[in-house]
Amino acid sequence: MNKKTAFLSSVLSVSFLFLPVSGSQEEEKEKVSNSIRQEEIDDYYDKWLNQDVVYIIMGEERSVFETLSTPEERERFIEQFWLRRDPNPRTAANEVKEEHYRRIAYSNEFFFSGKPGWKTDRGRIYIIHGPPAEKETHPSGGSYIRPYTEGGGKTVAYPFEVWRYRTIDGIGDDIILEFVDKDNSGEYRMVHLPEDKDALLYQPGGGMTRAEELGLGTRAERPFFAPGGRDLYPEMGQRYREMPFYRYEVYSKSLAPQPIKYTDLQQWVQVQVDYATLPILMRLDYFRLNDRKVLVPISVQVEHKDLTFEKDRKHRVARVALYGLLTDMGKQIIYEFDDDLVALVREEDLAESLKMSSIFQRILPLDPAKRYKLELAVRDLNSGQTGFVTKAIIPPQHPASKLAVSSVILSNYIKVLETAPEQEEMFVLGDVKVRPNLTNRFNAKTPLTLYFQVYNAEIDQATDKPHLQVTYRLSQKGKQLVEIVDENGDSVHYSSDRRVVLSRQFGLSALASGDYQIEVRVIDKLNDQELEIVKAFSLM
Repeated sequence: MNKKTAFLSSVLSVSFLFLPVSGSQEEEKEKVSNSIRQEEIDDYYDKWLNQDVVYIIMGEERSVFETLSTPEERERFIEQFWLRRDPNPRTAANEVKEEHYRRIAYSNEFFFSGKPGWKTDRGRIYIIHGPPAEKETHPSGGSYIRPYTEGGGKTVAYPFEVWRYRTIDGIGDDIILEFVDKDNSGEYRMVHLPEDKDALLYQPGGGMTRAEELGLGTRAERPFFAPGGRDLYPEMGQRYREMPFYRYEVYSKSLAPQPIKYTDLQQWVQVQVDYATLPILMRLDYFRLNDRKVLVPISVQVEHKDLTFEKDRKHRVARVALYGLLTDMGKQIIYEFDDDLVALVREEDLAESLKMSSIFQRILPLDPAKRYKLELAVRDLNSGQTGFVTKAIIPPQHPASKLAVSSVILSNYIKVLETAPEQEEMFVLGDVKVRPNLTNRFNAKTPLTLYFQVYNAEIDQATDKPHLQVTYRLSQKGKQLVEIVDENGDSVHYSSDRRVVLSRQFGLSALASGDYQIEVRVIDKLNDQELEIVKAFSLM
């Protein structure tokens, strides 16, 4: 059982601790139960922040996480946190995440010292940097002959370990870290300087260096007691990496979180860190292509009033970058796409343009038997504001024997093309270009067009066409205003044994502002099946 499953199980089990009672007692029990559940949830996320990733989370990430208030926001943040660090997001496994939790488990098993291993210095370094390339251990301490770089001579050392890393990003190559157990408790603390492991450091006449044995120097002149004098102390190596300031730098940097290596996804994942500042609308539609594929138009709308238009000679220009990532339930990447949107208006038309919007669409062919997750980032390149949206894509199932319908699009722009384009184009379904109205708000000056497809309609063998009766009813507040009954196929744009494409236009000029409803009833006269559709819209 993984951590998240265990947490959810513990939360769910709480709800069964109390027997149902009535009245005020039931309300009190419910309050207590809710309080316990909330404490469980808070403890789970507190543990993730202050234990699981405490050593690897960046400062700005922590700041953002602490501002999140709902479990949904936090779960989304955690998912993106690991995705930012995933070396290969095209595989189901996140190797960095798995290795991180392996390091925590190893630290708890091998570095325990009266407190959990992950809390110790060795545990912290191991979790951040992994196992060293070489490790020198002296679990009992005892007699120790100093190397030339530490001044030579013989002394007695506390129990200590020396870890050597070939390279650490942001620090350098051949990094040496030392851990000393001065009180024989089993807890080794990382030290700044090699002298910290000398048990006779403060004992007069004990553990003399080579210079002190030869009468060339005194204990008080050692670099440990006289910082900055290492290059003057005789019989001692003078490598840069033994200099105190270098050792302090290595000490401090080795305790810091490692920079994120995999920056190719960082731009769009940064949306989660910045959090959404640019409002965006997204709409998903579903149209059956064949038994193996369903077309999913992904439409994204940005209001011009939310964009920054920069001056460019006689024009104003808004530039928007868009990035999308589609994954399946195994976290395999199915599609990646990006695009640039440009809105160019004349200076004198800017005020009018701010009342408008720009729409982007990408149509993806997907397997109807699978479920997907779409993550979409949109950034205003002029202001840096970013919007982020994540959505599940669950294609509908259309049984072969039952009359079924696609998504229903309300559009204020539809055009029949002379021929279907050879390449994918935005808003084009077959030979019809239909731009969805994502807000379902319309202007009385522009007609409203209804577009949808019907599947599994019976085909008349004599005419090779379906026989559908389509009834359209326009109503407001339950009062029917218009009814149109189409029995002659006037609404049918195209038909085959796979689909029937229908569209119907409604003039709005005679209607007053307000909220309306369109009801569509489709009856297949050949197999006596029917379906109903209801769509709401508003007139401005």
